[in-house]
Amino acid sequence: MEQTELVFIPFPIIGHLTSALEIAKLITQRDPRFSITIIIMKFPFESIDGMDTDSDSIRFVTLPPVEVGSSTTPSGFFLSELLKAHIPVVRDAIHELTRSNSVRLAGFVIDMFCTHMIDVADEFGVPSYLFFTSSAAFLGFLLHLQFLHDYEGLDFNEFKDSDAELDVPSFANSVPGKVFPSRMFDKESGGLRCFFITRGDSENTVPKVYPVGPILNTRMGSGGCQQDASAIMSWLDDQPPSSVVFLCFGSRGSFGADQIKEIAYGLEHSGHRFLWSLRQPPPKGKMDSPIDYESIEEVLPEGFLHRTARIGKVIGWAPQVAVLSHSAVGGFVSHCGWNSLLESVWYGVPVATWPIYAEQQINAFQMVKDLGLAIEIKIDYNEDSDYVVSAHEIENGLRNLMNINTEVRQKKKEMQKISRRVMIDGGSSHFSLGHFIEDMVANIPCQKQRRDT
Repeated sequence: MEQTELVFIPFPIIGHLTSALEIAKLITQRDPRFSITIIIMKFPFESIDGMDTDSDSIRFVTLPPVEVGSSTTPSGFFLSELLKAHIPVVRDAIHELTRSNSVRLAGFVIDMFCTHMIDVADEFGVPSYLFFTSSAAFLGFLLHLQFLHDYEGLDFNEFKDSDAELDVPSFANSVPGKVFPSRMFDKESGGLRCFFITRGDSENTVPKVYPVGPILNTRMGSGGCQQDASAIMSWLDDQPPSSVVFLCFGSRGSFGADQIKEIAYGLEHSGHRFLWSLRQPPPKGKMDSPIDYESIEEVLPEGFLHRTARIGKVIGWAPQVAVLSHSAVGGFVSHCGWNSLLESVWYGVPVATWPIYAEQQINAFQMVKDLGLAIEIKIDYNEDSDYVVSAHEIENGLRNLMNINTEVRQKKKEMQKISRRVMIDGGSSHFSLGHFIEDMVANIPCQKQRRDT
């Protein structure tokens, strides 16, 4: 029996890999004709152990490491060159996959940051589908910027670290330059062009969009140390309902010593119960992920752990999905990565925004200003800045976050219901995914034609 195969090429960091795996599961569950191979590239600064699935229709192919210069320079240019260097290795893996006569290649599903791989799909004569792991609003922002660049010659440098605003069709409010992704202004990283997601004429080549989210991994036991997870969940079991504020800043989020102390004082002065995921940053300028501290007391104010022992718990890695789903959690201080924001909506937990890198600032802006689904601690904080958020700002943000009577809390509960409704049969995302599958089937190249190319 001929097998219809999709090849997924996700960007090899855990947030993108997780989303790719979840949409792959949805596709194979909806249409058993498809099997999916997920290509895993290994970056020298990212640990991606623990990727697995219980589906017989999904498999992983891990590529050998590829060397490109030094991995100590955290630049978009380095990442782009590393992805380009993987092209021959990806090509070889697909050749191996399609060697069997029983495999019919249907197309490539390519991460928004892996568009170099479109050329490989073209070589095999199959269509490419771009998997955009951020919000529809951010997609609209990028398309609008490309249009303004291509057709109006707009100079975006005036928006750097600026209160100057830009009207964007996918946002209800004008977007200030201070929440634009900082990489847009970094010429060494490719500047604005590294965000362009269409080829040629941006006015006429915008592809069809299939809104299929929220795409979430809601399995409680995924990743991390299960012994640590058990201790964390046991502590939460002893806390009153909706009483705990959870602070977690993503797989790459960390702070310096001065900022850690301000967070500690802000938590202590707020008086709220807290669970704080605190991780050690990598050496400055090195592209590594944060790790757990060996001795967490050394970076906290003297006596902090003793003074807050009855109301707080400081941890390293956190089982975020399990924590957000717990009834004791009443608020979430987040870096505003899109996966984390979707999880907060899914579990109905109000957010206080503290973006750090990538597109998180514009995500925070959308949540606070456009949707009214979050409280602001900061919306324009950036890891490249020397600014330290004060304990007073943090304390005020926590008090607003944990106020049970806020409009934000009510809106979050309403959005929680909507986010679940769209995914079931009859929901808009369920329908859109079915439409995508139908279009993929219609676009599968004739087997003879593909082999002749």
